[in-house]
Amino acid sequence: MIADVLAETTGRMTRAVDAAKEDFATVRTGRANPQMFQKVLVDYYGTPTPLAQLASLANPEARSLIITPYDKSALKAIEQAIRDMPNLGANPSNDGNIVRVTMPELTQERRKEYVKLVRTKGEDAKVRIRGIRRKAKDEMDALKAEVGEDEIARGEKELDALTRQYVDAIDEALKRKEAELLEV
Repeated sequence: MIADVLAETTGRMTRAVDAAKEDFATVRTGRANPQMFQKVLVDYYGTPTPLAQLASLANPEARSLIITPYDKSALKAIEQAIRDMPNLGANPSNDGNIVRVTMPELTQERRKEYVKLVRTKGEDAKVRIRGIRRKAKDEMDALKAEVGEDEIARGEKELDALTRQYVDAIDEALKRKEAELLEV
């Protein structure tokens, strides 16, 4: 029973770390990266649609990205969605067939702002991990009558080790992203 709770907790924590890494990827660095556009929602016939479902993204150069829509009528909507995206600072232009996005060079001040943003996202991810831990601990406490206090204590030690492991994974991803942001 405790093993089931720990297995479920491991799955949840893994998903939380993956979500944090995806979130980090959406923060732009000095180079253009198609992952930065994952969270861009385009108003496509009145429905917010992820950009990846409407177009292919290619990265021909370090600071430019080419977006080729599957439906040419979505060009203006894609261009507007990119322009409206916060923390991107991109200025898209379209030539009737593709949208070309050139990323401006990041200033040191802007890089520091992005580091703060990434740290906030990292802290939010750690809070999610701790919330998962708290829920698992409550589930274990509910099993106290069935399995005994010794088993619960062992389970809690394993849970603490799991929590530490996943918080460290978020810290490691955060360090890598910060280094990438501050790299000139």
